[in-house]
Amino acid sequence: MTRRPGAISRRQMLAGSGLATAAVVAAAGAGPTAAAAATSGTPGTTEPFHGEHQGGIVTPEQARMVFAAYDVSDTGRAGLAALLATWSAAVERMAAGQAVAGPADPFAPPADTGEALDLPAARLTLTLGYGPSLFDDRFGLAARRPAALAELPAFPGDALDPARTGGDLCVQACADDAQVAFHAIHNLTRLGLGTVTLRYLQVGFGRTASAGGSTATPRNLLGFKDGTANLDPTDARAMDSFVWVDGSGDQNWMRGGSYLVARRIRVHLEAWDRSTLGDQERTIGRSKPSGAPLGSSNERDPLDLRALDDFGTPLVPEDAHVRVAAPVTNHGAALLRRGYSFVDGMDPTTGELDAGLFFMCFQKDPRSQFVPIQQRLAGQDALTTYLEHTGGGVFACPPGPGPDRPWGHGLV
Repeated sequence: MTRRPGAISRRQMLAGSGLATAAVVAAAGAGPTAAAAATSGTPGTTEPFHGEHQGGIVTPEQARMVFAAYDVSDTGRAGLAALLATWSAAVERMAAGQAVAGPADPFAPPADTGEALDLPAARLTLTLGYGPSLFDDRFGLAARRPAALAELPAFPGDALDPARTGGDLCVQACADDAQVAFHAIHNLTRLGLGTVTLRYLQVGFGRTASAGGSTATPRNLLGFKDGTANLDPTDARAMDSFVWVDGSGDQNWMRGGSYLVARRIRVHLEAWDRSTLGDQERTIGRSKPSGAPLGSSNERDPLDLRALDDFGTPLVPEDAHVRVAAPVTNHGAALLRRGYSFVDGMDPTTGELDAGLFFMCFQKDPRSQFVPIQQRLAGQDALTTYLEHTGGGVFACPPGPGPDRPWGHGLV
């Protein structure tokens, strides 16, 4: 993993406002705050922080996302455990619509960054993940690294930017208010000063996959309904089959957790916009207006990969995205998609939009789910002509925290 030289040392002078503040937060997590330092979540706007599984995985998708990856300094195992416990206490309060706890001292930095003081919780969830690089010799965790937490192989067409790839830790913050999601990441980054360095950050908007049931399917930046065939997060049997880690793994501390693969996928919209409607529909394998599979009338009609036109040609082309990605063509492998669109300005060299999809998916084991599916997509999917994978990573997301199980429990 490439580390930014000196990134931590430049922050040592701030360590006192990082872990020192962290100790205050951890100690005051359940205590009262100053009168002006807390807001209460409006009924119906909070998502639980404690539970068997972490929030932000099967939680109904919120409108906004901020994803942060961090490098951890060599603080030892105790320092890592202190950081995660501190973050856990802060997240518990923020998810309840409350400010981070701490004294109101005019001669010290505020305990909370303050930009969400007047806002409800907006269904805020934060999801923690451990990257493969966390399990090196810095923290004595090598023997606790799950076999499923393997670095992703190189895929054809990858153009990964090291500055946007990897990370010891990741936190996915999702909320129905962009400022609430940013506020959460802002606070965690501030609390970690001297212990963690922000490696990369991605802001997203607009969910990009069906949430199952009768929910409306969103459109992606290509203008197509996206993720119609996504797993239904309300289907407990499907989640047990494809998403949640069970007792058969090599690391029992991951039982009830899941593995996250994140990929920053830039879409070359200018090239896409010059394609004909027919070409676009054949590339995806669906009608653009209705979202129906080619040859069908309704979006949720079954995908018939055997249907032929009058000339004996498959109605859904052999290289159409929906065909290549379908579980039936991938030996039954399926994923729970949970991605967001992004627009990061423009490429100053070409003048083209720097926009696309921050793809995230959760699964039991990326080696048998994401990796073979992506290898097939990279080699056969017509849509890859318009895509460029520029960053991301793989992370182990542990089971949900509890009152006596803060983040880090079971690992550190």
